[in-house]
Amino acid sequence: MSIQDVLKKSFLSQFNSELSTPDILVTLIVAAVIGIYIFVVYRMVCRKAFYSKSFAISLPIIAMITASIIVTIQSNAVISLGMVGALSIVRFRTAVKEPMDLAFLFWAISVGIICGASLIELAAEASVLITLVMLGLHFVPNAKPALLLLVNGTDPGIQEPLHGVLKANTSYYKIKSRNRTGAGIDLIVELKTKREEELVEQVLAIPKVSAATLMTHDGEITY
Repeated sequence: MSIQDVLKKSFLSQFNSELSTPDILVTLIVAAVIGIYIFVVYRMVCRKAFYSKSFAISLPIIAMITASIIVTIQSNAVISLGMVGALSIVRFRTAVKEPMDLAFLFWAISVGIICGASLIELAAEASVLITLVMLGLHFVPNAKPALLLLVNGTDPGIQEPLHGVLKANTSYYKIKSRNRTGAGIDLIVELKTKREEELVEQVLAIPKVSAATLMTHDGEITY
């Protein structure tokens, strides 16, 4: 037997063409069960105001489809090479904007790959560990986000006394915007404070300040 025949035999021995129907069904059922588990975790962790039901439903389906592809690749060398070529030209143009959505997407795909490789215990153990880490980090309290103070005045001279009020009532502040108009000046200040009511009252007490609005925002958190 030549070296070529040995290599060919060794390569072909990696493929299992005798997959039975029960084995295939077990693989797909396990992928579906773990995919549904991922769906439930996604519902628990999701913080978005608009919950994407279609994305959540796609998670167990993606796990099953991926498991089917891996089982097919394991069964035949010719099909595996053809499928690799076919999948290499697939392009997805839907942008995933949420980092957590991307994490769940990769989780579902990896579960499908692991189940398709018949490593069911690894898929289950990895999913449990991922859940524990995700939920543990999910319940870690966030740093308090900075506030935005909108000040409307009829005279640009309000800036100097405003600085004095901000220094006395905040731990951090930064003027983000100045808008001068014929009617006066509008200021937007990013700040952190525990004396919200006192701050607004003192800002309104500044002469020629017509309005002061304090609000939260969902931008970057300043530590």
